[in-house]
Amino acid sequence: MQVDWYKDAVFYEVFVRAFADSDGDGIGDLAGLTSKLDYLRWLGVDAIWMLPIFPSPLRDDGYDVSDYYTIHPDYGTLADFRALMAAAHERDLKVLVELIPNHTSDQNAWFQASRDPQHPEHEKYRDWYVWSDTDQKYEESRIIFLDYEPSNWTYDEVRGAYFWHRFFHHQPDLNYDHPAVQREMLRIMQFWADLGVDGFRVDATPYLIEREGTSCENLPETHAYLKRMRKFLDAYAPGTLLLSEANQWPEDVRPYFGEGDEFQMNFHFPLMPRIFMALAQADRTPIEQILARTPELPEGCQWGSFLRCHDELTLEMVTPEEREFMWDFYAPEPRMRLNLGIRRRLAPLLENNRARIEVANSIFLTLIGSPVLYYGDEIGMGDNIWLDDRDGVRTPMQWEASENAGFSTAPAEQLAAPVIEDEIYGYRKINVAAQREDPDSLLNRMRELLRIRKKYPAFGRGELHLLEVHPHTGLAYLRATVAETLIIFNNLAPEPQTVSVDLADYAGKTPVDILTGETYPPITEELYVVELAGYGYCWLKI
Repeated sequence: MQVDWYKDAVFYEVFVRAFADSDGDGIGDLAGLTSKLDYLRWLGVDAIWMLPIFPSPLRDDGYDVSDYYTIHPDYGTLADFRALMAAAHERDLKVLVELIPNHTSDQNAWFQASRDPQHPEHEKYRDWYVWSDTDQKYEESRIIFLDYEPSNWTYDEVRGAYFWHRFFHHQPDLNYDHPAVQREMLRIMQFWADLGVDGFRVDATPYLIEREGTSCENLPETHAYLKRMRKFLDAYAPGTLLLSEANQWPEDVRPYFGEGDEFQMNFHFPLMPRIFMALAQADRTPIEQILARTPELPEGCQWGSFLRCHDELTLEMVTPEEREFMWDFYAPEPRMRLNLGIRRRLAPLLENNRARIEVANSIFLTLIGSPVLYYGDEIGMGDNIWLDDRDGVRTPMQWEASENAGFSTAPAEQLAAPVIEDEIYGYRKINVAAQREDPDSLLNRMRELLRIRKKYPAFGRGELHLLEVHPHTGLAYLRATVAETLIIFNNLAPEPQTVSVDLADYAGKTPVDILTGETYPPITEELYVVELAGYGYCWLKI
């Protein structure tokens, strides 16, 4: 078994609730997802990452867990999950589930026992959460959900004390200073490993442990426990992937890889807004600057790259001036903004400009790490900024032009979220069925890009070397292994560009475009010149 399979993989993030409804109740479910596995295999993805599927009050789309050991009844049963796993593995698809170790729902039985001194299990669970007689502790910790929460502490009338929460007030943080909490999370991982999962996307990893006088993020004690998680999984289910959501600067994320003994993968959060910044400014500088801060990784480790996801496009790790620029450029309507970010999908962000969408995907698929594609972005789905919180980027998948976009047979008013119906992004115009039939569609282009990416291991395993290109509207880089060398050119500007670069080290080589088969002029000692269309790109093998 190849334990570093994730290095060559393309991941697909799916919100089960909005993907496919098998029983007509208006809610996507596991059986619905199972029915669409052939589509995902056809598209060319290798692994499916499901957003939370555990029982939950759904006040935060499942990130408020009330029971870690079964399936939310809206989504099916454990038998449905086993059927999904079997069908996925038959198609050589890996499956990741979401693990939320930092916090639970306030409806979780553990919290109910912890908060209530009269509860028969209060003694067992009393210290499973972070309680305090005062709300003045950990004052150096930032508030993450600025638009919703005035404090990281909430007073509980039943217990007569404050409980700690880094996110919503209905999501109390677990106390990882308690040995029983640490053991319980390992049991949960064991349970799902026994069901055959290939990996865990681990939510909110920087916040597990609190210490006075710190930001309560990235603490050594947190890393010690995360290493324990990895050691346990390596022994119990070798090859199981741990993918971390550490929304931090690259140098602060580096410790989450440990020495190859913590997480195998972490998302590269600050790269994503800088791709959009570079496109907005027609200047590669933001990408160069963040890659200059990006450390080398231990053997066996990999970055996870993405353009969009189920959350807002985070602008936490940009300057205030850059944040204002990005808001003004990409989110002129106040409803498009959320917390310190932008709640928009990829196609609307890029004004549904096909060339801009393609060059963004060219960068995404070739620059660094293993790509994570958000459901619906392969067809250019739109969003609904008038829905609450981040629901506007979590609308039903648009399968076809029939009622409810082929997502569900339920009456429209019963759907988990309304389908997109506007003139530009509405399901009658933007859907999988129509794009599969159109050889020039975005969907078929994305499928082709994924197919070609898969043929060249350098994209997942090769070294990355940025090239000094003139002018700054060009972004070019080498992806190289011992066996192959690829040169990628991207035009960040809407106008055609003539870009030049020093490739003298490869003089005598003749580049071939792996996307078109076109042979380019041989490389010489002179500056190498490439003509790029507006927002054009080419992938060359030398």
